[in-house]
Amino acid sequence: MARRKGRVKDKWREKKWVTVHAPDSFNNVPIAYVPITDEENAVGRVLEVTLYDILKGDPSQHQYKIYFQINKVDGEKASTIFKRFEYSKEFLRSLVRRGSSKINFIIDIKTNDGYIFRIKVIALTHRQLNTSRKHALRLIARDVINNTVPQMSIDQFVQATCYSKINSDIMAAFKKVIRVRHVGLEKVKLVRTAEKEIALLEA
Repeated sequence: MARRKGRVKDKWREKKWVTVHAPDSFNNVPIAYVPITDEENAVGRVLEVTLYDILKGDPSQHQYKIYFQINKVDGEKASTIFKRFEYSKEFLRSLVRRGSSKINFIIDIKTNDGYIFRIKVIALTHRQLNTSRKHALRLIARDVINNTVPQMSIDQFVQATCYSKINSDIMAAFKKVIRVRHVGLEKVKLVRTAEKEIALLEA
């Protein structure tokens, strides 16, 4: 019996293309042009770009990766929320040197509009430090974050993260105690949105 030839679906023809825009904190600049099957499935999709892709400034901005999540599709335009910021693996490797101390710590912090972020701070010194010195630097960085981030909205926080404002504040506080080679936010991750928190409070 002859097999019936069904029409082969052209999956690409069925998809529609949308322009994905960064959030308000990056002036809604377009960051990607992607195919989607339908609007519902597109929501939640995460896109990875570098800071250079957004600012088109200094080539060193390639070492900072930013992840945005699509939260709404309207016609041929998709809007996003900031999901994550992190150093590229190559950049991290280039920072580590013999004879210096690496200081890491993680802190959860809430913006004034209810978004909770997990921040991983990294600091690298010019020479080896003892445990008490490392502990003192962790406390200084924690104080800077606790004293600044809760005053910021999500947009202000994202800008302060990606444009190194928080790094500069920590570095300035460190300098009063010791000179360090590098300090920065190795990873920043959104762990809870304001909407989810409201839903939890109402439950």
